[in-house]
Amino acid sequence: MSGPQCCDNSPTLNPAAGSGHVQKLAGLDSYVTGSSHSNRAVILVSDVFGYEAPNLRKLADKVAADGFYVVVPDFLYGDPYAPEKPIQAWLNDHGTDKSFEDAKSVVEALKGKGVSAIGAAGFCWGAKVVVQLAKPAFIKGAVMLHPSLVTVDDINAVEVPVAILGAEIDQHTPPALVKQFEEVLNTKPEIDHLVKIFPNVVHGWTMRYNVEDENAVKSANEAYADMIAWFTKHVK
Repeated sequence: MSGPQCCDNSPTLNPAAGSGHVQKLAGLDSYVTGSSHSNRAVILVSDVFGYEAPNLRKLADKVAADGFYVVVPDFLYGDPYAPEKPIQAWLNDHGTDKSFEDAKSVVEALKGKGVSAIGAAGFCWGAKVVVQLAKPAFIKGAVMLHPSLVTVDDINAVEVPVAILGAEIDQHTPPALVKQFEEVLNTKPEIDHLVKIFPNVVHGWTMRYNVEDENAVKSANEAYADMIAWFTKHVK
């Protein structure tokens, strides 16, 4: 995951963003929002810019408003990517395998709180964590938004309903690769799937958009609606 697209339009991080709060969950600082009494939960896995991104927390609050307990763990341990650093060096220090292990601990912590149905969504870097979680033992539904690092082999191993929301203009997971993902899923009729390529948007469009750009906001909101509909359908 190299190149400028990954790191364009870095957000201004804000630990006070959102209507939820930060607490420890499975040893990780986590932004949580929604009713802690809900038996349905959604884990959101950030892109390289981490869990303090305001648009991510805004999205978490939206999902919570639909009846889910939403958790956004700090899988980056307080060390999100800073644009002045080489991205590859940062990636070497923030492997998704470690985050997958952390995510499994979050799943177990949620189950320990009485949650019976869990979904997960990942953005860019976070999609690699979510595709590894996409097994019935962990979650009931997965959503990947402008994924990075995800391979055809990853998709072939998916065992739960999955939605893949790609960008038309994306160097990391271009439409041709998204189409390959769809071809793999089409051979697995037992797995419900949604594969969608959003026109005229670039990698990162759901998290790092100009709030004053009407078309950008519309595309992001459409992706949010698709994600919430997917969780409503499958995480129950």
